[in-house]
Amino acid sequence: MTPGGVNSPVRAFNAVGGTPRFIESARGPYLRDVDGREYVDLVCSWGPMLLGHAHPEVLAAVTAAVSRGTSYGTPTSPEVELAEEIVERSPADQVRLVSSGTEATMSAIRLARGFTGRDLVVKFSGCYHGHVDSLLAAAGSGLATHAVSGTPGVPDAATAGTLVLPYNDTEAVREAFAAHGDQIACLITEAAPGNMGVVPPAPGFNRFLAQTCAEHGALFVSDEVMTGFRVTRFGQYGLDGAVEGWRPDLLTFGKVMGGGFPAAAFGGREDVMRMLSPQGPVYQAGTLSGNPVATTAGLTTLRLATDDVYARIDKTALLLQGAVSSALADADVPHVVQSNGNMFSVFFVEEGVQAVPDFAAARAQHTDRFAAFFHSMLDQGVYLPPSAFEAWFLSSAHDDEAIDRIVSALPAAAHAAGGAAAASERSPR
Repeated sequence: MTPGGVNSPVRAFNAVGGTPRFIESARGPYLRDVDGREYVDLVCSWGPMLLGHAHPEVLAAVTAAVSRGTSYGTPTSPEVELAEEIVERSPADQVRLVSSGTEATMSAIRLARGFTGRDLVVKFSGCYHGHVDSLLAAAGSGLATHAVSGTPGVPDAATAGTLVLPYNDTEAVREAFAAHGDQIACLITEAAPGNMGVVPPAPGFNRFLAQTCAEHGALFVSDEVMTGFRVTRFGQYGLDGAVEGWRPDLLTFGKVMGGGFPAAAFGGREDVMRMLSPQGPVYQAGTLSGNPVATTAGLTTLRLATDDVYARIDKTALLLQGAVSSALADADVPHVVQSNGNMFSVFFVEEGVQAVPDFAAARAQHTDRFAAFFHSMLDQGVYLPPSAFEAWFLSSAHDDEAIDRIVSALPAAAHAAGGAAAASERSPR
């Protein structure tokens, strides 16, 4: 019926083994599967459910929107209001609404190329920007060489215009721009990566990227599909650019801004955005872009995402990070917990490793230990992301009862990870 039985690969549990859970319903911080089992949810639909599942005010707004019709193919008030809300919360002058994060990054790249008249794109290993052909690229043989295809089905020609660099490596960026600066249309980066596990940008790294792009006439594209309106009211920009006094040329958004519906956006400087059709020559379109039901869900979610909501989630995230680290330490399991705002993840590293700064370090972790940890938590009714390379997400609906259930499951899960570590040490090498 569907390849691998799923419609997005990570759902298949290939990274952790076992059988994926088919979810029937969700409310607040909980999921319920088709067999009636309940789980505390630490995936939150991969970030969008900032307020928890089935928030009554979001449901009421969506129900009212559906009663008026599901799609018109015309401009609507909710899409204008959502665009205004995004502009108010971000450094973008204008935004264009689309239906997925992949569509947003694809369109931003096309716009950057159209605006600059250049072709090369710089990205970082371990940063994910959707399944755009040119961005599904693996690193070439050197720091500043052209990439090769990272998956079958993507022609080498599609990635020939992409340079892949190590994340958090300023010298690699300098080398790439020294060699190709007058050919680079843009540099795109996750504002704070969460797709290799949470690997925060080093202090000043995003500012350095913005400045380097400006010096060479390239555009700086900050991918906030995951972090946007999730880590602060203003997204990752609220943690660095707004504080340090710089802004991206283009940004991409998704997840939270859709409130659980398929909605995304890209935006940025007005002079760049004016290049888009119908005002300019760069073509982009979408039949369901600005869908009235999706934009209503997103607008309602953002309006309910107050400072108090972020403060609550931040406090809960800090508490849970400490609890996870304590449980693993008590079980003598080497690990690193890394966070960015209220997003965090756990790396099962070698003894003595203090930080995970890039994808190479993330890939060096012991994924078998995470798999044991994951299944122990799942068996105890806690649903973690089914991959060691994903962020954990919380919502404002995660109350004391939900957190207590998570914390009470941690000791057994930590010992399961320790058991996996001992088994791997005993196995022949």
